[in-house]
Amino acid sequence: MTALPELNAAAVSANDASGQIADVLAVSDHLRDAMWKAESANLGSWDSPGGLVVAGMGGSAVGGVLARAALADQAGRPILSAKGYELPPWTTNDTTVLCASYSGDTEETLACFEAAGVIGAKRVVVTSGGELGRLAREENVPVIPVAGGLQPRAAVGYMLVAVLETAAACGAGPSLRAEIDVAADALERLAAEWGPGGPEDGEAKNLARALHGSVPVITGMGLTAPIAYRWKCQINENAEVPAFSGELPEVDHNEIVGWSGASEVGRLSAVFLEDCDAHPRLVRRAELTAELIAGQAAGVHRIQTRGETAVERVLSLVLFGDLVSIYMATLRGVDPGPVDVIVRLKDALAADV
Repeated sequence: MTALPELNAAAVSANDASGQIADVLAVSDHLRDAMWKAESANLGSWDSPGGLVVAGMGGSAVGGVLARAALADQAGRPILSAKGYELPPWTTNDTTVLCASYSGDTEETLACFEAAGVIGAKRVVVTSGGELGRLAREENVPVIPVAGGLQPRAAVGYMLVAVLETAAACGAGPSLRAEIDVAADALERLAAEWGPGGPEDGEAKNLARALHGSVPVITGMGLTAPIAYRWKCQINENAEVPAFSGELPEVDHNEIVGWSGASEVGRLSAVFLEDCDAHPRLVRRAELTAELIAGQAAGVHRIQTRGETAVERVLSLVLFGDLVSIYMATLRGVDPGPVDVIVRLKDALAADV
């Protein structure tokens, strides 16, 4: 069996022509810069009894689901995502709609921006510019800026803060600025532990090696459910391999049966993302599910959040997963930056207009 290459800084950088690892490791700086940028937008405050809808796609949309997890039981109103060309049918002028598009040119998000304007909903935009930024300024809609030069998925810190700040402004949840500050400091320490400069047998590097050559199936529970989806997307885009995500307890009512034939169709690895504050029955389900599928899985791995607050725990697993996806790309010899097939798809769609 061929030995896998080391995952030190030199090896990762040599494979990473677009510098994605630097953006992953800079998440602490992104969070701090994002708070400053959100403050500069002068959002003010208003009351939205209908809650908050986050309209966005891909990496631009991830802030919505992560913010809901970070707020946990502190959210006083619905915070939901709209991933498509239309807003939820119950959206009214009592709802705030945050339109999130890193490029500002995402056609689905532009459609939602227009729809929110038609129904008279309060709108906020988070973007680096593009058509969305132009329209927002033209229509006097507040714009929360994000730093340029990133892949949308690398702007996760900016998108998360934008959603949390908008939620606080519209009454959907309290301000979490103090928690974000604490989390940013903690992430610096975790980046040193898990990053390319850390030990070669570090937890993130070891998991990447274990997942190499298999299809990861990521399962979250409670707070970690949206993070499982983030892991799946990062592995798809950075490592360029299939990956899938699910959520306990739901997977125990269907997907667990599918594992009975897993070894017949390929090498599937199970990853369970667990949280220290999870419901005890979820913890027990994770234990039992891992035991029951182990015989058919290429490997079973259980990963824990780190930190005290929900914000810190959410972001710890986001960083961990982002690093795992970069290491998987290194092991495959794939530059984690380009997403050529998405570009080709967008070009084909633009030609239809």
